Amino acid sequence: MPGVSQSFEVAIIGGGIVGLALATGLVHRGVRVKLYEKTSSFRPIGAGIGFTPNTKQALELLHPGALAAEQKVATANGDPDDPNDWLRYLDGFHHTNDEADEETLLYELYTGYRGFEGCVRADFLNELLKLIPDGVIEFGKSIHNILDLGDERRVLLQFEDGSVAETDAVIGCDGIKSRVRKMMFGADHPATEPSYNHQYALRGVIPMDKAIEALGEYKARNRHMHLGPDRHVVTVPIALGKALNVVAFIPDAEQWPSSTAQLTAPADPAIVLDAFKDFGRPVRNLIQTLVDLTPQLTKWGIFDSVDHPAPTFTEGRICIAGDAAHASSPHHGAGAGMGIEDALVLSELLAEVAVGTFSSSKSRAEAVRAAFQAYTTTRKERSQWVAESSRVIGQMFEWRYPPTMRNWNKCLQELTVRSHRIWHFDQEAMLLAARAEYETLLVRKQLGQAENTPATLGTEIS
Repeated sequence: MPGVSQSFEVAIIGGGIVGLALATGLVHRGVRVKLYEKTSSFRPIGAGIGFTPNTKQALELLHPGALAAEQKVATANGDPDDPNDWLRYLDGFHHTNDEADEETLLYELYTGYRGFEGCVRADFLNELLKLIPDGVIEFGKSIHNILDLGDERRVLLQFEDGSVAETDAVIGCDGIKSRVRKMMFGADHPATEPSYNHQYALRGVIPMDKAIEALGEYKARNRHMHLGPDRHVVTVPIALGKALNVVAFIPDAEQWPSSTAQLTAPADPAIVLDAFKDFGRPVRNLIQTLVDLTPQLTKWGIFDSVDHPAPTFTEGRICIAGDAAHASSPHHGAGAGMGIEDALVLSELLAEVAVGTFSSSKSRAEAVRAAFQAYTTTRKERSQWVAESSRVIGQMFEWRYPPTMRNWNKCLQELTVRSHRIWHFDQEAMLLAARAEYETLLVRKQLGQAENTPATLGTEIS
């Protein structure tokens, strides 16, 4: 962007999908950015990721290369040249006998041309990395503290290795266990920790030939949800049709073994197989294949931020995005998409700050706060609703949501309304609203009429 100040810099904490997407958006707009990642290299969490229609629109607006990155690695349902653009929901439980291969189609939802696609998470991250210049990412940087020392100074970052850095704005994209969120709210705030949904998932990638043996050709090459009482299985073709991503959800009456210190724990293969022993043969075959091909089976706790949502996404010149702000269960397949929408809004607003003309460091600090507050206003309701709705969808898939239960027509109606609210969303209107909110807040601050000015400036955030 012409007129972008090279003295203005943004710091991103965390190098997951949202952090990298945000970095690409800022780089594309000419905004100086540093991304600090605590690991020594990128090790993507989870096997697969889904892209909904709204996510692809957000990627296109974020960076021209971001949508191309998705298209390069995403796998369409069925034949890529003639994709099957339906999400199909099967009765994976009822069967006539233990050897029957049938799974009755309960309902299906049209997604639009290549509307809902999956890919290997690592493949997508590698494509995003190609859009980020050398020198932007620093590895081995675990955040220890963030100090906002007042408008006349920049924000100070202190890292666990003893190093420090200064910046003008800080965005925590450090996931569901966000350290930045804890710094913003304090360790005792209820929104600091996500809630365990008393459900865990088994994730794995099965070679396509093995998937076809378990499910048959059509079901293996097309996205399906295999439903049943209190548990279900999602299968999504990935790796350009060479593999099938499998996610099996299992109820858990116990507390998670280590709070949220670790989101994964060893899984007992016998318990996993027993959980689906009453399902039809296709599901049983699939779970057996997953167990056989996974020497060290891992369960992933399903956590979200629904019980204690964040009251705000910003505090002064610090904000949170993605799972750090509004962690969601995976049942809508929209969690990463919400984070990418966050990245789009933040990129646009911080570019506005970077091209602004400010008389002092104080006025620039006010602009950062206005941008972050406009981001919160724009994103909070939608992203937190998606987290709540994802819980509902998970209950519906497992025939335990009271308004629908096993009424398949009601299930389809509920799914359609909720999915379309996510997918059919005007990203450009969102950006217009965010910029208008930013300009309104900035004018108020310049007139000395700022509201909700953070009271913690000049103090340590710990």
